[in-house]
Amino acid sequence: MSAVVAQCHYSFGLRRGVANNLFYFDEQTVIFPSGNNCVRYNIDQKWQRFIPGLERSQGMYALAISSNRRYLAVSERGERATITVYDLQHEQNRKRKVLNGGDIHVQEFVSMAFSTDSKYFIGQSGAPDYTLFYWMWEKQKVMAMVKTTVAANPVNQVSLNPYDNTQICVSGNGVFKLFRYAEGVLKQSTFHKQETHNFLSHAWMSEERVIAGTEAGRLMVFESGDLRWDMSVTTKTAMSQDPDSAEGNDEETPQLPRVTVITAYSKGFACSAGPGTVYLFERTDDKDNYRKTREIRIPPDQCSHEPSHAEQQQIVSLVISPSEETVVTSTDRGQLYSITLSSAEMSKGEQVQFEFLSHSFHSGSITGLSICIRKPIIATCSLDQSVRIWNVETNTLELYKEFQEEAFSIALHPFGLFVMVGFSDKLRLMNLLIDDIRTFKEFTVRACRECAFSHGGHLFAAVNGNVIHIYSTTTFENILNLKGHNGKVRSIAWSGDDSRLVSCGMEGAVYEWNTLTSKRESESVLKSCSYTSVTISPDAKTIFAVGTDCTLKEIQACQILREVPAEDVAYTTIAMSRSGRTLFTGTSIGTIRAIKYPLSTQKDWIEYQAHSSPVTKMVITFDDQYLLTVSEDGCLLIWKIIDKEGRGLKRDKEITYAEEILITKSDLEEKNQVMLELKTRVEELKMENEYQLRLKDMNYNEKTKELSTKFVQQMESLKTNIQPTAAKPGPIVRRPMGLPITAGCHNFRRSQSLSLFGQCLAVDVTDLLAITDPFFTGFVLSSITPGSNPINYMLCI
Repeated sequence: MSAVVAQCHYSFGLRRGVANNLFYFDEQTVIFPSGNNCVRYNIDQKWQRFIPGLERSQGMYALAISSNRRYLAVSERGERATITVYDLQHEQNRKRKVLNGGDIHVQEFVSMAFSTDSKYFIGQSGAPDYTLFYWMWEKQKVMAMVKTTVAANPVNQVSLNPYDNTQICVSGNGVFKLFRYAEGVLKQSTFHKQETHNFLSHAWMSEERVIAGTEAGRLMVFESGDLRWDMSVTTKTAMSQDPDSAEGNDEETPQLPRVTVITAYSKGFACSAGPGTVYLFERTDDKDNYRKTREIRIPPDQCSHEPSHAEQQQIVSLVISPSEETVVTSTDRGQLYSITLSSAEMSKGEQVQFEFLSHSFHSGSITGLSICIRKPIIATCSLDQSVRIWNVETNTLELYKEFQEEAFSIALHPFGLFVMVGFSDKLRLMNLLIDDIRTFKEFTVRACRECAFSHGGHLFAAVNGNVIHIYSTTTFENILNLKGHNGKVRSIAWSGDDSRLVSCGMEGAVYEWNTLTSKRESESVLKSCSYTSVTISPDAKTIFAVGTDCTLKEIQACQILREVPAEDVAYTTIAMSRSGRTLFTGTSIGTIRAIKYPLSTQKDWIEYQAHSSPVTKMVITFDDQYLLTVSEDGCLLIWKIIDKEGRGLKRDKEITYAEEILITKSDLEEKNQVMLELKTRVEELKMENEYQLRLKDMNYNEKTKELSTKFVQQMESLKTNIQPTAAKPGPIVRRPMGLPITAGCHNFRRSQSLSLFGQCLAVDVTDLLAITDPFFTGFVLSSITPGSNPINYMLCI
């Protein structure tokens, strides 16, 4: 097998036409289909993980995720429709089980759902049988099946009651039925007829209550299968309904918006309400009714020549994060939008708008793909009339602009500063400015399907039907016209030294041209094959071409050396690595193949699931690190080229990317003028603020001075009133509260004086008595105790 393998690295695009194509895996990760893969995209860290589709799959039809977000079910078409269940908690997203219709030949499963405990699984097949299957999926056992409708009334959605694993709701065009599983049989539990309504979506709100949305813009609430009330999404109040008067009055409001999706959450539910609009409904106080609380819209696209076109997108899927903080939605044009509910609550009274979840994607077939040497950018163009510039290193969209015509081909100048785009009316050479893609030269080449700059950038080739024009990039002069093809030229490629140009046409011719003399150096004509793509080896000695005869041809010196059969698929495009060791081809079923070189007549390739439609273009970056592929499905896939050990290929030399950008003199002067005006305005604001501050300071100082003067005057007045009062003593009765304090002080001072006087007197008495009668003296001293009054003893003596 080939020593070089490709690993899907990043994807830009959302696959359209898949039911329930958006889920939350956790608070930061969403899951959506892109190409023939399911992508796990981390919103915060911007990384992606891929779950490839089945081999020989004819495309995904529907997705479903379990309540615990562990299992993902993917419905795919093929010889027999299959449902593959993947374990998302496994590092490699291991395939768990594959379910099918058993003895019943099912072409597709249009809707699926897990039970709340993730043990049971239901799948609704499409036309013509419309059979509902009820599985115990871990054992791949069909528990029951039942035909839900007739071919004239297709089913749009099925779901399991989150409170009861045995109850199933089926809704569709004129169909609203409840089934219950019992004793190995699915029995219809309600027989209410709704032939006049086309139910596009529904959601369980409680154990008995289901809310359904119709194509005519009505919301209907059923309890136990009976219609309780219905309302228009454009009105604020609901109209109660009797079971006998359950018929809708769609005739009165034929222009009401379609309710294509309904999602329940803790406060109520969110639903689509026509093009580009989502309504949030919350329960009222009586809990039996709902009121609209928020309206969220898709904003106009300012990069489009018709900004209002973005507002006309239909909402396809609507999911709410586990914490109920973020709403993410997908549209029928392959776009992903999001909004934070907290910001919606904060913006009450204002128009609330979605934002792109990551980037704007192509919504039509991608017709052109090109890279350059000096910058890590990719240029793509599409039938959606847009040109986009992507960054392969940061995985971001750098520039995007829509035009008034379809774009058929694109070529980046090697410097990465210019881009050539072939539109339906003219070939335009445009500057890649800092924030715009602006035309500066036009050439009268209509519907140019192929264009390419030479590796040196001094020349470019443009295809006009069966003629190849060579122009000078500097003078814009038409230097050469290469004529010789009898059919339309489908592909061209320059040799490494720009001395050769190879081309292939629908008439089965492969030519090698001398770009100096305009002569054909070699040719190979095979009328039985209509060639679609051609490339040349790095040494310019070998040409490789693919076409409608389902073979890869190696051509040297006008001879076909080898033919490698593609085995029942047609090769649509081809690219060769700069090392010359590996060829990559794209197929009509959307797969890509890595083929070892030198070629072998045996099957010596590795096939990868890539796109859901034919691959239109592929190219390998100049450092052989990435393979880029685009398709009719509108997706751009970036593949990492590695060896079998998972290591990137060794680079021959490091490429230092340029950081310079283009800006016109007028734009620069305008920006400088704006900056100058803003700086002037800032200075004016500073001066105005300083002036206001000075005014405030003066005002506050004046008030402070006034208050100080006032307080000084009050103090002087008080002093004046106090002095006469102090000079003339007043009666004691004026200070009644002070009397106990004064008396206490006097008693304390009196006791201290008496104690001191007593001690002195006691000494004198002792001296006196010592002379007369020692016995009596001892008696007196023993009688005087601390705290007693010695005067009393003195008086006794």
